[in-house]
Amino acid sequence: MNLALVIRKRLHQLGLEQRELARAAHVTESYISQLLTGKKAPPAPRRTDIYDKMGKFLRLPGSKLSKLAELERREDLEKKLIGPPPPMFQEVRELVLRKCRPEKLKQMRAVFEKQPFGELERLVTQKLLDVVKRIAKEELESENWLRLMARLSHRSYEQMRVIIEKFLDADIFNVSVEDCVSFLDPLIESWDIDLATFGMEIVLNRRVAPGHPKKFEFVESQPEPSHAEEPGFTKFLQDASLSGTASVEEIEFLRKLRFKAMRPTPLYYYRELQNLRDPLHFHAP
Repeated sequence: MNLALVIRKRLHQLGLEQRELARAAHVTESYISQLLTGKKAPPAPRRTDIYDKMGKFLRLPGSKLSKLAELERREDLEKKLIGPPPPMFQEVRELVLRKCRPEKLKQMRAVFEKQPFGELERLVTQKLLDVVKRIAKEELESENWLRLMARLSHRSYEQMRVIIEKFLDADIFNVSVEDCVSFLDPLIESWDIDLATFGMEIVLNRRVAPGHPKKFEFVESQPEPSHAEEPGFTKFLQDASLSGTASVEEIEFLRKLRFKAMRPTPLYYYRELQNLRDPLHFHAP
């Protein structure tokens, strides 16, 4: 039994109409119609609040609808993985390049055109999408923000919610021109990337996305050397009278303490725990 069938059956049982469901879910009637006829894939449950709203209206657990949606999406993904990924729209690439810092634009365009849909183009586009989707998800419940975005794109509030539902499911393989015009264009002021380190900076439009520029770094690091657990620490953990009130963070701190020659006793770790909790040993932030 799929999501659309469950919703249609429940609407019939309760004597309700699709337009009433659309109003309760804060989306357009056409979106609900396309969802129930299979013309639109169900949005990802973890990225939307639509299943909670529909479940409440249909008197069903929101988890039931989201589980059905997740199952359908997984089956659809398995079918898509069989074929090669489609290329990006030329308009999407042009918008991404238009947001590039002017002094880097010529260089980035040369790379993008030499390697269409190559690693660099996918990396840049994915990071832009990640930042904008995070903002959209955080602001999904903000009516003021949604209405502002609707005005900027000359759409209604309900239409903007529908577009967000679709956009939150987008990735570099299926991002549309509409997604870019609705979100990437107004939210991203500019981006820059260091081709030596692949460190990337994304500057947001402060009028609609307040916050500091987002920076992403790709840094090589060495794995931490493994150490055998101190016998005294093991006994400290086993003695509830010493470690029974210790938090996870405190235990991890004590576990990472290292000693070159002398071996600490369980009592040492207990006293170190008390030192951690004593405000006299630390300056206020």
